[in-house]
Amino acid sequence: MIRLTTRRSSSKALFAIVVIGPGSLLGQTTNANHHLPDAPQVALVTLAQQSATPMQQGASNTPSAQAAVAAPDQHPRLTQSDAEKLAIKNNPRVSVARLLALAQHQVVRESRAAELPTGTASITAEDAEDASRISAGSLTASRLFEHAGAGGGFTQLITDFGRTSNLVASSKLQEKAQDANALASAEDIVLAADQAFFDALQAQALLKVATQDVNTRQTTETQISEMTKNKLKSTLDLSFADVNLSQAKLLLLDAQNSVDSTMAALDAVLGLDHQVTYDLVQDVTILKAPPVDPDQLLQLALQQRPDLQALTYSQQADVKFSRAQRDQMLPSISAAGTAGSVPIRPAEYYTSNWWGGIGVNMNILVFNGFLYSAQAKEAQIRAQAASEQSRNLRDRIVRDVHTAWLATNTAYQRVAVSDELLKEANLALSLAQTRYQLGLSSIVELSQAQFQQTDAAIGNTDAQYQYRLALATLNYQIGANP
Repeated sequence: MIRLTTRRSSSKALFAIVVIGPGSLLGQTTNANHHLPDAPQVALVTLAQQSATPMQQGASNTPSAQAAVAAPDQHPRLTQSDAEKLAIKNNPRVSVARLLALAQHQVVRESRAAELPTGTASITAEDAEDASRISAGSLTASRLFEHAGAGGGFTQLITDFGRTSNLVASSKLQEKAQDANALASAEDIVLAADQAFFDALQAQALLKVATQDVNTRQTTETQISEMTKNKLKSTLDLSFADVNLSQAKLLLLDAQNSVDSTMAALDAVLGLDHQVTYDLVQDVTILKAPPVDPDQLLQLALQQRPDLQALTYSQQADVKFSRAQRDQMLPSISAAGTAGSVPIRPAEYYTSNWWGGIGVNMNILVFNGFLYSAQAKEAQIRAQAASEQSRNLRDRIVRDVHTAWLATNTAYQRVAVSDELLKEANLALSLAQTRYQLGLSSIVELSQAQFQQTDAAIGNTDAQYQYRLALATLNYQIGANP
């Protein structure tokens, strides 16, 4: 009985299974002297072995490259690089981060407005009982006269002893922090796109394997059924064939569901509001060994990680803001001026048709219930908390980089080990075929050898995907630009 595996595979595992599958249980011809079907040809096993060693081949010899040339596209083609670019361009999380960065730039202008002069212009016409006064609702007792006039005024901050400049500096640092957050969001989306791309690629490859497996099992079941009718096989053999066919159909259903769900996840990462099915193009470049120096990667991470940069800028902005809150208790000096004309006026009360004046004002805080001192203390404590958060993130980065580097090295070693395992499984299958053709073994031994070869091929492909994903994760951890 041949068992089915539910592990994901890629196009490379697909070719290993396809070339072996048609003769897994029954060959094209049946020898009347044997009660068991012939084994697959040894030459096909050699093809499977050659297609399962991508690290030792160029791009032109890979099955995926041959399929891309031979078969016309039915769906849009999508490479890993294209997926990353589309995700950065269309994903709303990236757009939100960029818009927040633009909004923070306007906050800088808002803070800087206090350093610039403020000018106003006024035109007033009044109809009143001459010489009457406002007698309620105000402490002033200005006389009211029928008149019309126009004028203007201005105020200019001379100095507030550093409060406004610290607010401007804090806003600029927050703008840099938001820019770094936007870059961090882009890198998050790139990693998510890589994960979704590899998941969808494995699911599509598994669907092809499951489809071919159903076709192979169906052919086998049909042949054994005919042999059972001719009394060449027992009903037990037919039962095994039926069970294997049902298992293959279940695997096909699961594979189809996996393709649809992973493609939907990929469309979501790409920022699409509708379903698009892609023909995913696998990277066929030769896999390279991971970096050998984790300390150098760690230094790159501490220099390049945008989330650490954002937190550092934010902590510096909190320090500037705490100084600005402390400076509220200092005096502020400003200049003010006004000038205008009153063309329509009662002559007995207005000695001139214009007015004007300029002066300097100093505001000194005497007491406001300890409000400013409490605000300054709060801002100082928050700045200290931001500093601890930055230190905590640095510690996490050290851990994550080392963990990602170890995972990448392990994944790379698994590629080599799984490749060797596939070669051994191919050799074992070849020996099992020979024994089966000589009548020295049963179909159970041959089926077990076929299962081991299939499992090794899927494991080899899975190891390659895991290594590529580990490399993408390592690039993310060191802050490589998307």
